[in-house]
Amino acid sequence: MTSDKFSAHIGYLFTELPVAERIAAAAKAGFTAIEHPQPFTIDAKEMRKLLSDNGLVFAQLAGGAGDASKGEKGLGALAGREGDFRAGFNRALDYAVTVGAPFVHPMAGVPQGDDAARWIGVYTENVHYAVERTSNTGVKVLIEAISHAAVPGYAVSTLAEAARIQDVFGTNSVALLVDTYHAAANGLDAADWLRANPGRTGHIHIADCPGRHEPGTGNINFASVLDVLAEQQFEGAIGFEYVPSTTTVESAAFLKGWKSRSRQRVIQ
Repeated sequence: MTSDKFSAHIGYLFTELPVAERIAAAAKAGFTAIEHPQPFTIDAKEMRKLLSDNGLVFAQLAGGAGDASKGEKGLGALAGREGDFRAGFNRALDYAVTVGAPFVHPMAGVPQGDDAARWIGVYTENVHYAVERTSNTGVKVLIEAISHAAVPGYAVSTLAEAARIQDVFGTNSVALLVDTYHAAANGLDAADWLRANPGRTGHIHIADCPGRHEPGTGNINFASVLDVLAEQQFEGAIGFEYVPSTTTVESAAFLKGWKSRSRQRVIQ
């Protein structure tokens, strides 16, 4: 049986609504969780109440993401921004503890120059800080590989790179976020990677490829993904971070089938 946590990424879904209204909309559409990298426009205590009122949980958020208005996609691998990263991570961790989120993702960002070894060194040190801060909090560090197809120059762009960083700290301290779109954009089949790497993954992101729209609009075999998750008794959340090809509610019509059939490891 796969996880019964189906998480709406409310930075991508229900964007026709104000952020606070997306939470009830997600519940009404059949999602059982939500996520957002930077939910800070809603106070953590208010978010906790909104979650409770709608029967939802908060799946994951980002720490040290930087200033989105300036195009920043994370600070974790940026030399000289360690103080900003730590302040941002601490803010996210406090929020996660308050709302009961199990994961905080320290975003690596897009460093300048071509010294990849230096980037990874800076990021690894910042992940070390994040691991120390999350110790004994009930929150775990989550690392996502974000493909250059989506964010050119992102410091941790492949699952192989993310896994090498994870290996520094171990799976008890750091989990991976596996995104089906990013994997496919890098030429990987997510199901094959998951099968070959059991025990590494804490969270899944679903989007089809090409196009990054909802399942069924591209070439990814999501039945195989659910099969592997069932085989591995995956208990984390399955998050939906896609660009709807129509309205969010119409695009999420597949969800009912996923919820009812994931236990049987079959998708229509």
